[in-house]
Amino acid sequence: MRNGGVSFWWQQVGLPTRTDPLGGDDTCDVAIVGGGLTGLWAAYYLVEADPTLDIRVVEAEFAGFGASGRNGGWLSSELAGSARTYAAVAGEDGVRRLRDALRATVDEVIGEAAREDIEADIVRGGVLTVARSEAQRRRLAGELSAAQVAERIRVAGAVSGHLDPDCARVQPAKLVAGVARVVRERGVRIHEGTRVASVSPGTVVTARGTLRAPVVLRCLEGFTAGLAGHRRDWLPMNSAIVVTEPLTAAQWREIGWEGEELLGDEAHAYCYAQRTADGRIAMGGRGVPYRFGSRTDVDGRTQDRTVEQLRSTLTALFPSLADVGLEHAWCGVLGVPRDWSASVAYDPATGLGHAGGYVGSGLTATNLAGRTLRDLVLGHDTELTRLPWTGHRVRRWEPEPLRWAGVHALYGLYRAADRREDAGLPRTSRIARVAHRVAGR
Repeated sequence: MRNGGVSFWWQQVGLPTRTDPLGGDDTCDVAIVGGGLTGLWAAYYLVEADPTLDIRVVEAEFAGFGASGRNGGWLSSELAGSARTYAAVAGEDGVRRLRDALRATVDEVIGEAAREDIEADIVRGGVLTVARSEAQRRRLAGELSAAQVAERIRVAGAVSGHLDPDCARVQPAKLVAGVARVVRERGVRIHEGTRVASVSPGTVVTARGTLRAPVVLRCLEGFTAGLAGHRRDWLPMNSAIVVTEPLTAAQWREIGWEGEELLGDEAHAYCYAQRTADGRIAMGGRGVPYRFGSRTDVDGRTQDRTVEQLRSTLTALFPSLADVGLEHAWCGVLGVPRDWSASVAYDPATGLGHAGGYVGSGLTATNLAGRTLRDLVLGHDTELTRLPWTGHRVRRWEPEPLRWAGVHALYGLYRAADRREDAGLPRTSRIARVAHRVAGR
């Protein structure tokens, strides 16, 4: 089994060659720091709105190296943050508007992929969330019985389920590679292999020179902590994924899954999975959640015990796959603000903007954030710029060692809560409620 390096998704596509590194000091109209989907979608919509703009994307590795090319492939309408947090700013109507915008964004991404000839294995089959204990069943309040869940996917121990149709399966590397191709065709330059050291009004300092622009957008998500002065802004949380060997026809008949729905569960330390276009199961979940000092893993290797935890989860859901081989394991980082809620912001006075903090629900949110950044930069007052995540501010994370201790304690509490509920506790464990308070969720 291969462990680390690029994701399985990039292994399928082929590792891109880094191109067009910054060749010294230069100027442009808009400098975007980070070549993931947030930055690429922002560039896409900005150049569409004004083709005369000189837009540069600055990326340390290659476009899509980070979470955009490592995620679980859920193009989901899931809220990127806490409904309670957004409601405190904009009321229940604001939360509804953000939810509606995310649902519409699923169609937006699918439509743009079709228009731009981006083939990314997209299937809109929805997401099936299953409950496997009484406590999970009460939290989920799903409309599907155990029998109805089994008609779709035969998950061992499932007692109920919920199907959200506003979700599509995606091959992440194909999507981000396609968007990068399109923005390059529109004249946007992506300076790969160019690591940014610091960002300030009008200035992006890199190891290869300084790029000056009146508009500078920070779109680094989990890698934000690597910028000078931003170590405590967003916590880089790790998530790991394994992918199986291709399943046989008999194995698929045993578990069903003919509709190609995405699959998740209602555990506190939850898992997420997809049936890939080439007949595998890709399954992810939290491993070692956080490294001391907001360090980020660069080679994508995940711990052996995390691989075994994910194998155990796969076997618990599908006992008939106990002997199936795992072909690849990897991990990536996602950005977590202190209140676990995403934000999009731009200050016309300084020309500085940012978007991110999607807490693992970013594949759809990146597109909505990119369109919102477009409107903010161009000075347009739109429905997008009035969404409750626009201009959202949150306090910074605690200094070390409190940050490390708190995060590891948090996930220890969630795992303990799951054990109690799996053992028969019929309601959500108080331990989980304590964990929510510690997390600030």
